Amino acid sequence: MEKASNGSAALEMQTSELDQPAALRKIISVSSIAAGVQFGWALQLSLLTPYVQLLGIPHKWASLIWLCGPISGMLVQPIVGYHSDRCTSRFGRRRPFIVAGAGLVTVAVFLIGYAADIGHSMGDQLNKPPRTRAIAIFALGFWILDVANNTLQGPCRAFLADLSAGNAKKTRTANAFFSFFMAVGNVLGYAAGSYRNLYKIVPFTMTKSCDLYCANLKTCFFLSITLLLLVTFVSLCYVKEKPWTPEPTADGKASNVPFFGEIFGAFKELKRPMWMLLIVTALNWIAWFPFLLFDTDWMGREVYGGSSDATATKDAKKLYNDGVRAGALGLMLNAIVLGFMSLGVEWVGRKMGGAKRLWGAVNFILAICLAMTVVVTKQAEDHRRDHGGAKTGPPGNVTAGALTLFAVLGIPQAITFSIPFALASIFSTNSGAGQGLSLGVLNLAIVVPQMVVSVGGGPFDELFNGGNIPAFVLGAIAAAVSGILALTVLPSPPPDAPAFKSGAMGFH
Repeated sequence: MEKASNGSAALEMQTSELDQPAALRKIISVSSIAAGVQFGWALQLSLLTPYVQLLGIPHKWASLIWLCGPISGMLVQPIVGYHSDRCTSRFGRRRPFIVAGAGLVTVAVFLIGYAADIGHSMGDQLNKPPRTRAIAIFALGFWILDVANNTLQGPCRAFLADLSAGNAKKTRTANAFFSFFMAVGNVLGYAAGSYRNLYKIVPFTMTKSCDLYCANLKTCFFLSITLLLLVTFVSLCYVKEKPWTPEPTADGKASNVPFFGEIFGAFKELKRPMWMLLIVTALNWIAWFPFLLFDTDWMGREVYGGSSDATATKDAKKLYNDGVRAGALGLMLNAIVLGFMSLGVEWVGRKMGGAKRLWGAVNFILAICLAMTVVVTKQAEDHRRDHGGAKTGPPGNVTAGALTLFAVLGIPQAITFSIPFALASIFSTNSGAGQGLSLGVLNLAIVVPQMVVSVGGGPFDELFNGGNIPAFVLGAIAAAVSGILALTVLPSPPPDAPAFKSGAMGFH
């Protein structure tokens, strides 16, 4: 284990050998890759759950499609992080992985966009759901897309940590800009997803087997891959990276610690602050995932009273699609708030007296918002009961209430996208792992909750007669517990720790 520690120390030493942090414009340039990644991720969150149900997967099993995200995240990101810490390519440690991830996204988007067409050409009957071949092609593309996203995001964040050169303020700033560009990507993705006639930009996307909804989805993905390839090309051409050379050990040989030995060592050497960070992060994401996976489905199903089932009436499907588009609008509002809040995290953190207070407070905001979905759903159901089923959707005050929840949730989301990653980067300077592997370890606290929600979310909702509200209520409870733990057990940094002297965690 001492050998593992020596190898990790060499990684951190070489990262910190950048005499000064990189110029802010370079940090912003690399951060902009998040906009391209998040454009596609926003489309996944807003459009793909309804889409798989249109292909014929029942609501209670739709969440299983999302298992590919946490499984690939649990395996791919730590492995990619480990190897990106040790990559000796002449192009640098992180850039080759970012390029590979962008290439995989291109392949995945093609498979997802043309799943219905390929399935039909292989024998799917359009009037006999489920379309098993289209579902298989879609699932393959979806798995590749999640592998690609994990291949991209981990090295991007590690690259930002490298550019920050151990400077705590630069680390916070880099993660804040990464969160800001995630918001930009969200705005673009949700805006595209809410526009009904986007397919007219690329009219060949509509085919016999790909209706208007499918054609819009296909067009959205074409736009997202164009943005991703553009920002990736510009950023990596502008921001160069020095090749990494392994430091020889005492016996004159380069340290070569096996992956599983290194990740076991990283867990074994984690200090109490990092363990608390992992626990609070895990509970935080148990709260987030039910809403992130089913927010637009909630708008279409519970708020608008529609249905995406293959046997649903034309009016029910129209109501559902109207609700999904309204949900995409809500997500766009969420992204706008997220963007502005991301730029203000540093200032708000100082005003509130530290990161743990800020994180704890916004987790209670998350809990309240998730609990309020029950109220909005009840108002929508009462309106439909009083108006004989109401085929025109909910009244304006119910829609406004739902959209307000989407917007307010941008506040805790900005904190979730920045503070945990900044803390993990800072903690890694005193841990037994490189930046890439440390962020991969933090990612485990995100993907394990996602696996729990993906496996149990649909069946859990089905126990309560279907719908999304039971999982949202469970999320509200997890958010409240996460807030309590953030305020009580998440420790402040030791005052004599060099990595924290500039107030890295306390925003002093």
